[in-house]
Amino acid sequence: MSHVFCTDLSREAGDPLPGSGAHAERNLLISWPRARWQRNLRHASDMPPELVTQLDALAASGRRVNLIHRRDQPAEVHEVILMPERRRLQLDRSALVAFVEALAAGEDLERWPTTPQHHDLVLCCTHGKKDKCCARYGYRSYKALARAVEEHRLPFDVWESSHLGGCRFAASIILLSPVRKYGRIEPDQALPMLQAEAQGQRFLPGYRGASHLTPAQQCAEVAALQWLARDSALPCAELALVEDNALDPQEMPGHLGGSGSGSGNESDGDNESDGDNAQQYRRQVWRWRQPGEGDGKSKAASGELVVLCHTLTLERIDMCSDIDQGPSPSQVWRAASIQSIDAGYRQYS
Repeated sequence: MSHVFCTDLSREAGDPLPGSGAHAERNLLISWPRARWQRNLRHASDMPPELVTQLDALAASGRRVNLIHRRDQPAEVHEVILMPERRRLQLDRSALVAFVEALAAGEDLERWPTTPQHHDLVLCCTHGKKDKCCARYGYRSYKALARAVEEHRLPFDVWESSHLGGCRFAASIILLSPVRKYGRIEPDQALPMLQAEAQGQRFLPGYRGASHLTPAQQCAEVAALQWLARDSALPCAELALVEDNALDPQEMPGHLGGSGSGSGNESDGDNESDGDNAQQYRRQVWRWRQPGEGDGKSKAASGELVVLCHTLTLERIDMCSDIDQGPSPSQVWRAASIQSIDAGYRQYS
C-alpha cells in the first residue's frame, strides 16, 4: 500500500474539485524551516511551548495559522504575514510570543512596524509529514510556480506551506487575498494558472470555487464560469449570485434525484436514511457582466444563468493515512444543467 496515493485514488473515483474551496479568510502565516514542521499545520519541533499554546489559542479564535517556507529565509528570523490585512514584518523568534499574544487580544500592533504585502500570496502545500501526496505532488508544483513567477515577472509572492486542506487534491494551492483555492495543479499548469490570475481570471481546470461561498454555490460558480468560457468566449469580469433556493427532486431536469445518475463509485444517496446524507437539489441564478471596451461608451455585455445542482454520495479516501481503512461515503455537488436567459436550456456536462 506504500505506493498508493490518495491523489490518484481521488482522480479515479471522479472526486470533483468544485465545491471543495472552503478556507478561512483571516490568516496568519509564519515562516519556519520545513524540516522542523510537525504533523500539525502550525507546530514545529523546535517551536517554544509557549508559542505553540498561543498559536493554538489564536487558531481557536478563528484566525487560521499556517507555517510557510522558502530556502532564502533565515531560520531564526521569521517572516510574518497577516491576511487579509496585507501586512508583513520580520521578527526574531524571541519576539513571536508577544506578537501573537497581542494579535489574539486585539491590541494595537504599532510597536511592531509592518510593511504592505503588495502582491497576492501563492501558497503551495508541501507538508509531507501531514500527507505523502503533498510531498510527492506539491513540491514539484511549488518549484514550477516559483520558477514561473521569477522568469515571467508575475505579481505573486510564492511560498511552500503547511497543510491547506484537500490533500487528495495535491498539488493543493491557495491564493490570498481574497481566497481562491486550486487543486491537482501539475507543474506544466503553473504558468497558465498564474497568468490567468494575473489577469483577474480563474484557471478553470483546477479552480475549486470562491471560499466565501457554500459548496453548492462553489459548484455552480465553476459551472457558470465554464459555460461562459466555452459558449460565450467571454472572460467573465464579474459573476454575482442573485438567488439560491432548494428544489424538490421532481423539479430537476430528467428527475435526476431518482435516476441514480452517478458513475464508478458514486451512488445517488436515495438509500441513505441519515438526513445529512439525503440527496439535495438547488437552483441558483448567477448574473454575469463583461465591461465594454474601447472609448468607454460601449455597452457592457451581461446576462443571467440559471444553474441546477444536486449532490451525489461518493466513496472516497480523503488522505493517504486513510487508505488502510478504505473509502468512506461523502457528499459532493454536481451541476446538472445551465439555462441562459437568452440562450435557453442546455444539459450541463
